[in-house]
Amino acid sequence: MKKIVIIGAGPAGLTAAYELLKDGGKNDYEVVILEGTQAIGGISQTVRYNGNRMDIGGHRFFSKDESVMNWWKAMMPIQGVNSFDDEKLGREKPLEKGGPNPNKEDRVMLIRQRVSRIYFNKHFFDYPISMKWSTIKGMGFGTTMVAGFSYLKACIVKKPEDSLGNFYINRFGKKLYSMFFEGYTEKLWGRHPSEISADWGAQRVKGLSIRAVIKDMFKKAFGGKKDNKEVETSLIEEFWYPKYGPGQLWETVASEVEKLGGTILMGHDVRNIVLNNNTVTQVVCETENGTETIEGDIFISSMPVKDLVVGMTGDKPSDDIVEIAKGLPYRDFVTVGLLVDKLNLKNETEIKTLSNIVPDCWIYVQDTNVKLGRIQVFNNWSPYLVTDPEKYVWIGLEYFCDEGDSFWNMTDEQCIEFAAKELQTMGIITTDQVIDSHRERVKKAYPAYFDTYAQMDTLVDQLNKYGNLFCVGRNGQHRYNNMDHSMVTAFKAVEAIKTGSNDKNAVWNVNTEKSYHETKDGK
Repeated sequence: MKKIVIIGAGPAGLTAAYELLKDGGKNDYEVVILEGTQAIGGISQTVRYNGNRMDIGGHRFFSKDESVMNWWKAMMPIQGVNSFDDEKLGREKPLEKGGPNPNKEDRVMLIRQRVSRIYFNKHFFDYPISMKWSTIKGMGFGTTMVAGFSYLKACIVKKPEDSLGNFYINRFGKKLYSMFFEGYTEKLWGRHPSEISADWGAQRVKGLSIRAVIKDMFKKAFGGKKDNKEVETSLIEEFWYPKYGPGQLWETVASEVEKLGGTILMGHDVRNIVLNNNTVTQVVCETENGTETIEGDIFISSMPVKDLVVGMTGDKPSDDIVEIAKGLPYRDFVTVGLLVDKLNLKNETEIKTLSNIVPDCWIYVQDTNVKLGRIQVFNNWSPYLVTDPEKYVWIGLEYFCDEGDSFWNMTDEQCIEFAAKELQTMGIITTDQVIDSHRERVKKAYPAYFDTYAQMDTLVDQLNKYGNLFCVGRNGQHRYNNMDHSMVTAFKAVEAIKTGSNDKNAVWNVNTEKSYHETKDGK
């Protein structure tokens, strides 16, 4: 029996553990997961606070990979009865015949409507930008004309895609880029888009452009049948969502892993990775009781590549490799939860909501006079995230920062006061409306695409020399993967382990091939 040590109890680590142990795998593998915190799910966790729940970062359960969709569905069945809010509002959803009732059962996946908009100059704009009358009205006729000609110019004169800024300009034109991408991107990364690799746009925006938006708009207008294979991920209008948020699914997976014989050790923060002759032999964890050494035959790592390489001892890599790892940048993340009685925003859409609040899951804040990046309206993700969704609105204010900077180092009280005042400045609430509040800080939430990222291939080549080490997940590969991509890296790693292959290419190639982005089955 081989002992497999998995670093991290996030989506990639838990998926790998489950895939190894299912179908009798517990007879072949001893699986141990080491989690440095006391929370399951990594950045896909759900935080509980005073009866309300916070989704850290917002997680839509949709994938063009059918195997991922089936995996989720097997773990948490799709609802067969309307959720509380849909029933009350008379909203129709494509229910699963024989599926669970979310009002009576907890292990259930909801079907939710995706509404995400941009809030700019106190106007709402579709996200992604659409060519509707409301868009023209919000921008003004003159600005719309400038944006249109700017886009036409971008169609004819292409800039070299040597930066994220040029990537956006080529797809949207300079005017729309300056309005809706430039400032927000700088908020997110703390760098101007001209300093960021275009790789980030290629992975996150994929084929999205004005052309894709117009094509999607005409299909809707003329009743064309949509196939998810042809729809960009950013344009998907429905998604699945666990009743109590993404953390509920990963807590369920963790429970299944333990039922299958796996071990999950919480509060085991891996600090050192011991190497001998290009093989990982053991890891050293810091725990509340001191240090603990865990030996294994195969290691699957979803810990940040930076920490993985810097923590290597024994036959450790050369100094230049360590310097590349040390230079890999990250953006850290703060969410401020505010419970209020209402938002001072009118629901001018045709979408019915409880208490007629705005229907958005996310509101992207493009205005550069505030630090706030996005607003989550948890009521719209799932009514079960809120203790009383008919009486209160529970929102999450998302900020991007660097660990140790002045914003990160604010006290809870200072940060909450800062966030509430920003919303008041925007006219969304007044500070006296805040009934309850909570702050969460998340380290290394976003792997960034600048500084030594340009030498990432050199680092990957080095990591591939360690035959019994597989790097998976967002931080494990320093790649801005969605949750489904992180899971697929785990699928590929487990496949290699089961077949005895040391070839890591399939693991690293997830979310890089164009075909993976544009077709549902990834072929």
